[in-house]
Amino acid sequence: MLVSKKKKVFANHHSLLCAGVKVVGDLYFSGDFYLEGSVKGNIYSEEGKSAKLIVSETGVVEGEIHVSDAIINGRVRGTIYSSKHLELAAKAVVDGTIHYNLIEMVKGSQLMGHMVSNKPTGEPTSLPFLSVEQSNS
Repeated sequence: MLVSKKKKVFANHHSLLCAGVKVVGDLYFSGDFYLEGSVKGNIYSEEGKSAKLIVSETGVVEGEIHVSDAIINGRVRGTIYSSKHLELAAKAVVDGTIHYNLIEMVKGSQLMGHMVSNKPTGEPTSLPFLSVEQSNS
């Protein structure tokens, strides 16, 4: 006997704030949010759902960012709270504190502030160094 299971399918939502557009106030989003313009206010992703903020090279944020995942390649002046993955791309300039679970910093990215790990105490924040013995053969 075959049993058919129905899956709930959620549409991917993609939003874009174009270069030259400035928002003053808090922004709330779900899905993927591409920021090419500027936001003077806080940015929040929908809690409990997969969401990603992408701040392009022309993007500017003055305020707090509360997201699960983010790729920053523009300027951020404020605190970033990332519960899953945060990438600071090559042209990222962050002036503030970063709270992260997993972080990736590309050569050229700049951070003027502090980094705070969200990992529970007792959990390693990095992998131990491995030594490789060289043979003289």
